[in-house]
Amino acid sequence: MKRLVILGSTGSIGRQALEVALWRGYRVVGLAAGKNLEVLAEQIARFRPLLVAAEEGLHRELKARFPWLKLASAEEVAAMEAEVAVAAIPGLAGLPPTRVAVRTGKRVALANKEAMVAAGPLLWQEVEKGGAEILPVDSEHSALFQALLGESKEEVAELILTASGGPFLRGPEDLSQVTPEMALNHPRWRMGPKVTVDSATLFNKGLEVLEAKELFRLPLEKIRVLVHPQAYVHGLVRFVDGSLKAQLGPTDMRLPIQYALTYPHRAETPLKDLPIPGVLEFLEPDLKRFPALALAYEAGKRGGVAQVAVSAADEVAVEAFLAGRIPFTRIPEVLAKVLENTPSVPLTWDNLFAVDAWAREEAKRWA
Repeated sequence: MKRLVILGSTGSIGRQALEVALWRGYRVVGLAAGKNLEVLAEQIARFRPLLVAAEEGLHRELKARFPWLKLASAEEVAAMEAEVAVAAIPGLAGLPPTRVAVRTGKRVALANKEAMVAAGPLLWQEVEKGGAEILPVDSEHSALFQALLGESKEEVAELILTASGGPFLRGPEDLSQVTPEMALNHPRWRMGPKVTVDSATLFNKGLEVLEAKELFRLPLEKIRVLVHPQAYVHGLVRFVDGSLKAQLGPTDMRLPIQYALTYPHRAETPLKDLPIPGVLEFLEPDLKRFPALALAYEAGKRGGVAQVAVSAADEVAVEAFLAGRIPFTRIPEVLAKVLENTPSVPLTWDNLFAVDAWAREEAKRWA
């Protein structure tokens, strides 16, 4: 029986990963969560994990409800004996336990795009030392991974990530009046608030471009974005002969999650008979309307800690927007200011966290 640890178990990806574990009959040995007590309590009751990590403020209540429960840190959960760790703690907070999961030689089903954006070269060094695997869980990166199977990297002309376009693809024309409620009303996906706002600005796609650059180790100029409102084609690979391979499927994150857990095999799911859409559209993204995507490319050109800085700045800017402190259109302006002032230092584990802390303070100046 395959053993799993779920890092970020109460979030959207974590909850869906647990559904897949039930589909497949896997044993969930460890959970790492934040502060969502009721969802975590339901998960503990159902899966009876050996170790659980949660915010310290929940410990007393968790011990009262589950006297047998062993509480630990997220890093201790990540280090448990298991075949797979689902890395779904959002933001740079997810990087330390993801690093531990890699160092302990597991397959890491990576849903935390910021980890690869900020520390891709460093994580690959850990993989080479410990024999781990990193398989993508983001639907777009899973699609590219599947389309690249059996192909030579030298014959790849470009990777194409698809974007649904978010809630503001067709309007309103004046994005300065967008409210948090409008930005959180995504037409296709149900995600956490930060990722949903990033989808509305297209910065989420920018992070995915940077993740693809690090994950597949291809030059930035070979990675492209197309807007695809039907969200049915998740990624395409164009080869040097002009041919394309695409991965298509239902808009359901449980499919790429399951593929990362079962690879190289596929297992039957309740989604296998869903209808195929009759129309598929592909549009160029409007970088003037959504400058955050262009800023992600600019950070990718600089590489290293610039990617750390822009990712950290976005967390601060999105939080400020959701709290009503800045307008929607101020988010990319904050990113631009932080990127402009980012120091040129080499990418190391120490510099990564130092630049992340600096970028957050710098972003607060502008947000």
